[in-house]
Formats: sequence, C-alpha cells, structure tokens
Amino acid sequence: MPPNAPTDTNTADAWWVYVLLCQREKLYVGIAKDVEVRFKLHCAGRGAFFTRLNKPIQVLAQERHPSRSSALKAEYALKQRKREEKLAWVQETGPGTRPAGN
Repeated sequence: MPPNAPTDTNTADAWWVYVLLCQREKLYVGIAKDVEVRFKLHCAGRGAFFTRLNKPIQVLAQERHPSRSSALKAEYALKQRKREEKLAWVQETGPGTRPAGN
C-alpha cells in the first residue's frame, strides 16, 4: 500500500485536500477524490494550468474530508495562507493522511 493511501476502508465518499511540491519549489493546493490519480493527471499535463507551468514533483501532504463542500472550504482556507503557513500545515499533516479536524 502506498504511504499516502487511506488507512480506513470507508473512503468512497471522501474528498482530499492535498499539497504538491512543484518545480521551482512552488506549492500547489487542490482537492480530489483520488489524490494518486489526480497527481498522475497533473504530471501528464492534464491537471490545472498552474501544474502545466510548474511540473509536480511529489505529494507533500493530504487531508481527508467527509464531503466535497468541506474539502473546498479547507482548500480555500489553505490557499489564503502564506507559503510558510502552508509548509507548517504540511508538517502538521505529515507525509501520510489524516482526517480533517485531527
């Protein structure tokens, strides 16, 4: 099982907020139902415009949310933070996964 794989089996309805490290040390924040698939799309140039200009290198962190609405709100809040604060979020979240609010 990949290190960022969900640890529980009830993830069918889960949405994820994730942070990518991209070229030129840029950070990208997004949401997805399946972060691994979305990362591959970004790498193939079929994701966001930002990741076409700044090729993704790795997924730094991801956080599980119970709904798309919850994930969108968390994504927006995270995107409003300064780079240093985003990196602190990555450190708190760690390389694996965590449920939102924990």
